[in-house]
Amino acid sequence: MQVIATAGHVDHGKSTLVRALTGMEPDRWAEERRRGMTIDLGFAWTELPGGDMVAFVDVPGHERFVDTMLAGVGPVPAVMFVVAADEGWMPQSAEHLDALTAMGTGHGLLVVTRSDLMEPELALEEAQEHLAASALGRLPSVCVSGATGAGLDELRAALAELAARLPVPAPDADVRLWVDRAFTIRGAGTVVTGTLAAGRLAVDDELVLQPGDRRVTVRGLQSLGEPVPTATGVARVAVNLRGVPREAVGRGAVLVTPGAWLTSTVVDVRLHSAHSPVDAAELPRQLSLHLGAAAVPVLLRPLGTAHARLTLRTPLPLRIGDRALLRDSGRRRIAAGLTVLDVRPPPLTRRGAGVRRAAALAGLGGAPDPAGEVLRRGLVRRDELVAMGAGVPSTGADVLSAGDWLMDRGRAGELAGQLLASVTDHDAREPLDPGLSLGAARRELELPDARLVETLLSLVPAAEQLFLRDGRVLRTDAAQHALPPPLREALDSMRGDLAGDPFAAPEAGRLAALGLGTKQLAALVRADELVKIADGVYLLPGAEDAAVRVLADLGDREFTLSEARQALHTSRRVAVPLLERLARLGHTRRTPDGNHHLAPAPERGTPDSPT
Repeated sequence: MQVIATAGHVDHGKSTLVRALTGMEPDRWAEERRRGMTIDLGFAWTELPGGDMVAFVDVPGHERFVDTMLAGVGPVPAVMFVVAADEGWMPQSAEHLDALTAMGTGHGLLVVTRSDLMEPELALEEAQEHLAASALGRLPSVCVSGATGAGLDELRAALAELAARLPVPAPDADVRLWVDRAFTIRGAGTVVTGTLAAGRLAVDDELVLQPGDRRVTVRGLQSLGEPVPTATGVARVAVNLRGVPREAVGRGAVLVTPGAWLTSTVVDVRLHSAHSPVDAAELPRQLSLHLGAAAVPVLLRPLGTAHARLTLRTPLPLRIGDRALLRDSGRRRIAAGLTVLDVRPPPLTRRGAGVRRAAALAGLGGAPDPAGEVLRRGLVRRDELVAMGAGVPSTGADVLSAGDWLMDRGRAGELAGQLLASVTDHDAREPLDPGLSLGAARRELELPDARLVETLLSLVPAAEQLFLRDGRVLRTDAAQHALPPPLREALDSMRGDLAGDPFAAPEAGRLAALGLGTKQLAALVRADELVKIADGVYLLPGAEDAAVRVLADLGDREFTLSEARQALHTSRRVAVPLLERLARLGHTRRTPDGNHHLAPAPERGTPDSPT
C-alpha cells in the first residue's frame, strides 16, 4: 500500500475527485458537504491498475484550516497536488507548496481538475511553473474532471506509476505513528488512526504513547477498513488501544516503539525556505513547530543566520534528519522549513557558546553520521546513539567500545592525560595514600561509569604510565611509590621488633611511638610491607606461611587456641584473628568441637597443589 495526500486550494474539486476515484466520501461531516469545503481530514482508498492499493488523506485547502492540512500531509510520503482549471494557481496553493517543500515531500503528481468547466492548459502551465521553482520540481501531470469522469483512467495509471516510484520503508524500523484522529467505539474503547510511515504493527504489541510516556497495548488493528493481524508501513491504520482513555489521546499524539526513541524538548536545527535564504534573527521568537500530525509551540534562539535552537513546550520523539516546519500562526504564514541536526544538544551557558555552536552546526549535514556523532560528543551510549537516529559506527581506530558506551579515541587520550595528572597531583598531596580509587577517578574525569576508567587504562596508549590494582589507579613509576624516609625508618624499627618474635604484633602504644597511625599503616599494607591481620594487628609479609610451619610441628592432630598461641609465642589478641585468617585462606579448618586442624597439604598451596 501507498498513502498519498491530496493537497491544493480547491476543496470541492479535491473531494469530488477523490470520490470519483474511490467511490468513497472523504468529507465525513455534513457541514463539509453542505458548504463544499473540507474542514477536517478525510480518508479514502482504492485499488490501482496492477492490484496495488492506495490510500488518500484529503486535507483542507482553506487558509483557516492550515494546521489541519499540515497534520494530514506531515507523515505522508507523496502528494497529489490538485489545481482547478477554472481557478488556476491561488495564494493558498502556494502555501500548500511551501509546506510540502518544508516537510521534505519529494514525490508527487499534479492534477488539474474541473477540466469540464474550462480548458486546463493555462492552469497546468501556471502550476508547473510554480512547482519547477520548488523542491518538488516539475511533476507528472494529468487533466481530469471529477464530475464527468474524463481522464480518470489516465489518473489511475499515473497514480500507479507514482506508487511504484516511492521508496519501500524498512519493515523492521522503529514505529512512530502520529495520531491524526482519535475516537471511541462502544465495546472496543479508544481507537486512533494515522499513517504508519515505516516499521510493523501487530495485535498485542506494546507501544508508548507520547506525550505522557504511557504504556499501551494494541488490542486490535485495521487497515483500509478491514481487521488485520499486522500492518507494515506505508499504510493507513486504525489502532484499538488497551490501557488508555479517549481523553488521554488526541491529534498530534504519537505511538512509538518502547525504548527506541528519545523525547526532546531542546533541539538544534537548520532552517531553510522555498524562496530565499532564511535569516534566523528575523524570525519571531515564538512559533509553532509542525512535525507529523503534531503542532507544538516553540521558542526560537538564533544560532548564526541559518541555524537555531528550539525549545519545545511539549516533548516530541525526534531524530537527526527529521524534516518539519515552523509556522507563524499570528501572521498565518509558514516561517521556515527545518532539518533536525541534534536532539541532545549541549547547553549554551558560557560566554560565546552560541557563536561556537553556530560554527559547529554549520559543519553538520543533517544526515546520520554515527562516527561523527561519537567524535562530537566524545562519549555516548550505543543505544542512545541509535535512538538519536545516527546509527552505530564500526569500532576501530577512531571509536572505542566500552560495554554500552562508545568513546572517541581522541577524547579518550585527553581523559587519560587528565587521569595521569589527577593521580600525580593526588600522590603529591597524599604520599601515604597513592593512587585513586575507580570511583574517585570517575568523579575526577566526570565520567558516568567507573568501568570507563578501566577502558582508558587498557586501550589508550597515553595511559601506559598507569595501572589498576585492587580497585585503585596507580602510577607505574616506582619512584612515585617510594616510602617517605620517616615511614621507612618506622618500618625498619618494626621489623627489628618482629625479627626474633614474628607473631608478637606491636600493641597500640608501640605503634604510636613509632608514628604509625591508621594512614601510615594502610600505606605500608598497600606497599606490601605489612600484612593486616585485624584492626590493630599487623605482621610482616609471609607471617601466614610461617605460622603454618610452626603449627605443623604440633603434629597431624587437633589443637586448641591455647596450644596455637603457645606454639606461636603470641597473645590471644593476635592468635584469634590469625587463626581466623588461616581458616579463610584454607590453611586450617575448624573441627566440630571448636578446635583447629591443619588442612591437607595440597589445599595449603604445596608444590603438588594446583593453587
